[in-house]
Amino acid sequence: MAVGWKPLLPLIAVSALFIYEEWVSSPSCKRLPSPNLHGHEPNQDHPDDLKVMMVANLLLLGSEAGYFNLLFRDYYLSRFFTNSFRTLKPDMLLVLGDISARGYKLPNSKYISVIHQFQRVLGPFLGLPLHVVLGDRDIGECDKLSSDLVSWVSGRFPGLDSAGCGAFEIGNVSFVSLNAVALLCGNNELRFSVEKVVESESMDFQMGSELEGMDENGRVRKKVYEFGWRENAMSSGSGPVLLLHFPLSQTVAAANYDRSRSSSILDGRGRVGTGPYNLLHKLPPNATEYIFQALKPRIVFSAHTQEFHDHFHPDGTREVTVPAMTWNARDDPGFVVAIFRRNKGEVSVSYCSLARESHVLIAYVTLLILLVPMMVFPSTPNLRCFTQS
Repeated sequence: MAVGWKPLLPLIAVSALFIYEEWVSSPSCKRLPSPNLHGHEPNQDHPDDLKVMMVANLLLLGSEAGYFNLLFRDYYLSRFFTNSFRTLKPDMLLVLGDISARGYKLPNSKYISVIHQFQRVLGPFLGLPLHVVLGDRDIGECDKLSSDLVSWVSGRFPGLDSAGCGAFEIGNVSFVSLNAVALLCGNNELRFSVEKVVESESMDFQMGSELEGMDENGRVRKKVYEFGWRENAMSSGSGPVLLLHFPLSQTVAAANYDRSRSSSILDGRGRVGTGPYNLLHKLPPNATEYIFQALKPRIVFSAHTQEFHDHFHPDGTREVTVPAMTWNARDDPGFVVAIFRRNKGEVSVSYCSLARESHVLIAYVTLLILLVPMMVFPSTPNLRCFTQS
């Protein structure tokens, strides 16, 4: 009878492990206060609100992944996505770049394995609207930036043009994603293609603003537009939701920015060294000012730093930097959930944290230490053996 429970040890261990994995792979989310609402943020979500899950820096290795990544890190990453989908019930998934750890160095045949791995870890999210922003690890550094590679990678993800940009609308919310790597670099054909997207979207939003501002006779009030630096009549925050991989500079000039310097906006982007780029790297102030003046974004979501940040620019535009969602980048991954209120109301942002890799490894080691002795060593001898003469 003393050893009657020993055959049940594997079943007990597997059950405990299953319960632990289910618990540890569920996200813990905290809604951040919105300063513009002064504590009057709605407690319940409306059915017409758009809930978007935003992740970044997955750093997948594809066919180059080792057993530890395949059997442990990628396994838990897939569980993170599955449990987040089940508990949060988002309407859309946005990935803000760096899907691959070193995709820009891979031949197309191996890059395909990264894309297949990405689809596997997404699980149920494949049934939702998906948009991917390209990062520096996906398409390369400035000195290796190739329009052919960008076009090839963009063709593997929905909603991207050949320059790696996209614009779409879902649930009455307009999004614009830009190839921030091309904006960061010097003169190149991709950068000019990105600027064309910015100018086109700026024109579309200004025309849309005019249509909402007809005079009493139903005529649209006309404005004269000139190329170069445009005097955008739209108010700050009235434009689209802007999606980038690199964060914007926080040292943006004030509203009385000297327009005589506008000629340098398109020519003064700083060069950076060979990548992967420094995690603190941001788009330069002139490119940031150019984007703000042209698009007047409602809110900006960026990534790259692998850390979570939430701050406001001098003109009042809010920027949220999405953290890395993989143990390949940091011990405590996370992601962001944004709820876009109906009728272009306030955007509610929640930060969701995931389990630390170190904590999960400690739990596995502890379970192993407790289980192995009970499986290997014999049970306690019957005391009658010691009483016999």
